[in-house]
Amino acid sequence: LWHATFPLRIHLTQQQATFFKPEQNFYMVDPTDARGINCRFGMRGNTAENHFAASRNFIALFSGERRYLLSHPRECKHLALYKMGHPSARHSEIDWSDPDLDSFPQFRQAKSHEIVLQAGDVLYLPTNYFHHIISLNTNFQCNARSGITQHYMNHIRIVDSLQFSLFS
Repeated sequence: LWHATFPLRIHLTQQQATFFKPEQNFYMVDPTDARGINCRFGMRGNTAENHFAASRNFIALFSGERRYLLSHPRECKHLALYKMGHPSARHSEIDWSDPDLDSFPQFRQAKSHEIVLQAGDVLYLPTNYFHHIISLNTNFQCNARSGITQHYMNHIRIVDSLQFSLFS
């Protein structure tokens, strides 16, 4: 019975509460391409190495604390991304917890912002922003991505084309 009435319940909810109706706005690029909500647990010391996501991202922390190091996409040239075609091509080769500045001297010029999210905080990451995450204690977060845009792609593409020409 639930499966038979589920589409009707969604339809009624959208009619009664119009803010549930999918529409393009600041956050939703393409409502028909919604990817759902992803939730993650973290333990003290867990890290997500520096990387970028090609979509807008809202992150809500429900318990604990997480430290975020954020870099604008224009910093891409200082972050030593893996070569195009590598399985981790969206990630930096640099170990941000112990950077090897002899191997990656350009990292000295990298600029980033540090924020510590605490329970109840929400963070919006624009398209292609780099982020390195460290769990400061046991924590729980959920995030939702809202679609791919072309914002800041010129910074990513320039580095990709330079890497392609240098390493091909």
